[in-house]
This record gives sequence, structure tokens and C-alpha cells, in this order.
Amino acid sequence: MPLPSTTVLRMQRRADAWEQAGDRRYIFLRCYSMMTANMLEALQQDRFHHRYWVENLLHLFADYYYLALEAYEYDPASAPRVWQDAHEKCAQPDLNVLQYLLLGINAHINYDLVLTLYEVLNPEWSSLDLLEQKARYTDHCLVNQIIAETIDEVQDEVIERVSPALNWVDRLLGR
Repeated sequence: MPLPSTTVLRMQRRADAWEQAGDRRYIFLRCYSMMTANMLEALQQDRFHHRYWVENLLHLFADYYYLALEAYEYDPASAPRVWQDAHEKCAQPDLNVLQYLLLGINAHINYDLVLTLYEVLNPEWSSLDLLEQKARYTDHCLVNQIIAETIDEVQDEVIERVSPALNWVDRLLGR
């Protein structure tokens, strides 16, 4: 397996620091770092039609996360509202591990991903022929597949570490 990228290392260091400080935002970031590492591995394995396009998508997606985080850390009111809510709710001690995880996932998918896809597709979409457009779509579907393939790993290494009682879900589903 290749060495983690600087992006993954940055995520891991921040997640470690947050976990040590008792900041539950680490739950989403640990998951995100695992998914990013798996995406980078898929890129190295040449699983995509357009490697450069997927690399650009991956890095811009992370950039949007860090822009929102830096805005929140500088002045919480300057961060996108969905990220303000996610960060603020993660400070509440009465949520469960899945809620902490889903706060970050919701903000990142429903806010950052929309902006990322627009930024990478808008300049080129009208100049792509139908085959190239389908290749972009296929690559995007593969991104989703790789994320889905990471779910068990996230459950084992993040969710169940925080809440071992959720292991019953695995047993119920025969895993």
C-alpha cells in the first residue's frame, strides 16, 4: 500500500488532535481520511477513466472542507451555515456517534460536493462529447462505490471504537 498523501496525513493529524482533546469532530474527519486514502489507492491502481479529473475532484473537495474549517476557526459566523451547524452540534455531548459522523457527512456532501462538482465540470462539460461525459459519470459512480466499500472499515475502526454497542448491527446483518 502506498504511503499516505499529505492530505491524508493532515486529516489524520487533525483527527488525532481533536480526539485527544475530546472534540467529537474527529469522528467525521477520521472517516473522511479513510475514504480519501482509499480513493488515492484507487487512483494509484488506475481504476478511473480520467485520473487527472478524479485527482482534481478529490483535492478540490478537501480544499472546500478546509476552507470551511479555517473560516469557522477564524470567525464562526464566516463559515458556511451548514458547517457552522455541524461544528456547533459536535460540541454537544448528548449526541451519539452516528449523529456526529452524519453532521460532517451532510455538510461535506450537500454543500462542498455540489461546489466541487460545479467547479470541475462547468468549464469543460459543454466541450465534452457524449463518451467523455459518460466517462466522467462512470468515474463519479466509482467514487461512490469506493466510498461504499469503506463503510465497513469506518464502522470497525471509528464507530465501534466510540460505541462498541453498535457491533450488534454487524451481527444482525450477518457481518
